[in-house]
Parts: sequence; structure tokens; C-alpha cells
Amino acid sequence: MHATTFLRQQSIGELPAVVVAAGPIRYLQQNVTQRIRKEITGEDDFGTTQISGKTADFTTVSDELKTVSMWGDRRLVIIDEADEFVSGNRSALEKYVAEPARKSVLMLLVKMWPKTTKLAKAVAMSGLTIECSELKGAELVTWLRSTSSETHDLQMTHEAANLMIELAGSDLGKLSQELNKLAVYVGERGKVTGEDVTQLVGGWKTQVTWDMTNAVRDGRLGEALSCLDKLLMANEAPQKLLGGINFVFRKYAAATDIARDGRPLEQAMKAAGIFPRDIRPAMAYLRRIGRPHAEQIVAMLITADGDLKGGTRINDRALLEQLLVRLSGVQH
Repeated sequence: MHATTFLRQQSIGELPAVVVAAGPIRYLQQNVTQRIRKEITGEDDFGTTQISGKTADFTTVSDELKTVSMWGDRRLVIIDEADEFVSGNRSALEKYVAEPARKSVLMLLVKMWPKTTKLAKAVAMSGLTIECSELKGAELVTWLRSTSSETHDLQMTHEAANLMIELAGSDLGKLSQELNKLAVYVGERGKVTGEDVTQLVGGWKTQVTWDMTNAVRDGRLGEALSCLDKLLMANEAPQKLLGGINFVFRKYAAATDIARDGRPLEQAMKAAGIFPRDIRPAMAYLRRIGRPHAEQIVAMLITADGDLKGGTRINDRALLEQLLVRLSGVQH
């Protein structure tokens, strides 16, 4: 079971004697731990013992598990960063899983948990394994939108979620922090748009990046190059700038591809995920540069990416300037 599924459950029922939260995403491990603590020991958190796995020995852990709680029906013993503890006490843990203490829950927080080991198979049979692995693509977008709704009672558009991930990255802790700021920023309006994300998450560099891509789209090449100069002078990374260009122009390329099947261009724009406010200027852009040029957009972006990664001796500024000129379709 993935941690996001576990955390969405209204009730997690009776917990088994051994719970493993496995994976590299610390944010998920912390949230799972908090949920299990609350389930077992309540708001006061009495009856919980947390031990570092780097210093823990099995005898001490075993004694904690056998100690009867004075505060409730069950005790919770958490071994944090438990990879070393598991490696050094695998045989003892296998025996414990087979005959656990009845009044305690042992929780192991580990980064690595190979499912083929005897211990992992035993926990799968009688315990609970919760995957704290990275979310990507559609799963990450779904998590972000559902979290904004469940935690902050915010409606977040699909486009806003995609944009937020593009700007803030895929780290769930970072995204959660940005959601907290957006909740205050949006207030009673209760809806998060792409404009909100640009203003609050992206900052001025993001706004200038959008100004640059809009200028390219609208044929204002001089303005676009001026924006690029400002960003580079502010030490914005060329690869990050290319990421922003990709985010915009790959949608235009997708709309071109969709329209090839006979779908009206405006519908193709919506299907490609272009923001509603940008549909009309985007349509004007594609009509201005023409289909043959539009069909080369992806190739232009791929070439630029390869060149920035060392595929040419041309400097980064010249490569990005060249890309903006090609995308604009402006003839010189």
C-alpha cells in the first residue's frame, strides 16, 4: 500500500504488530508516523518510544516492546532510520514477527526494503508495509489537487497543479509548504489558478520567464531577448530557463499534433492543456508560423536540450537566443 492511500483512509482499523514505512520520501514517513501515533496513543502521545536505528540494539527494543503501557491498550515503538538496525538484527526480527508482543506495535522506518527477503515476506503476511516512494506524473498531480482540497479546502485547477510542480519540483514537503502559502494568499476565494501559482510560487524570475515566452509567441522577439538577458544576468540556470520554454511550447506542439486529425484548433488547444487566457494568442501564433514550422517545435526543443548538455561548443546564452529566434518564426 502506498503512503498516500494509507493516509487517505478514514479509518485504518486494527494495526498489526509490525508496521514498516519503506522508501526515500521522508515527508511521507513522517506523516504516516504521525497518523499511526495518533491512532495508537491519541493526542497526548503517551505510550510512544522512538529510538534511533543507528544506535539501537535489539535487546533494548525487545524490552520496550514487552513493557506494558501505563497509558493505553497498546504501546508504539518506533525505530527511526532503521536500515542498519534491520541489517544487523534480521534473524531476531524474523523471529519477532513470527511471535510478536501482543500489546505493542513495532514500527520500522527504512529507506530500503527488498521484497524478496524472508523478513519482508513475513511482514507482508502478518504485518503492514507502507510504501513511501516518490510520486510522478499523473499520480503527483492527483496528490497535489486532492491534498489542496482535503487539507485547505482549496480547488486547484489541473493546469495550476502542473505549473506548481514545474516551478517547485516534485518534493512533497516543498509542495506542502507552497500549498500552505497559497491557502493564505487565496483566502476566501478558495480557488487556485495558474496566475496564483506564478505570482506566489514562481516569483519575479518566473514572471519574467512567462513574459519571455509570451513575447516569443506574439512575435516580439526584441522583448523576448531582453527578458532572457535579465534572467541570465540574475544567474538563472539555462536548463531551468529551457524547462520554462519547454513547458509552454510543448503544449503548442501537442495542439498542432491533435489538430492534424481534423479537430478544430481551439479544441486542440484545450486538449493540449493550454491555459484558457492563452488560447487565442496561441492560435494566432500557430497560424502565423504555419503548420510545417509548428511541427518542428519539439525537434527544436530536443536539439537545444542536447546542446545545453554539452552537445556543442556554442555558449548557453547564444543557444537560448537561437532557440527563441527559431521558435518565434520571425524572419530576419
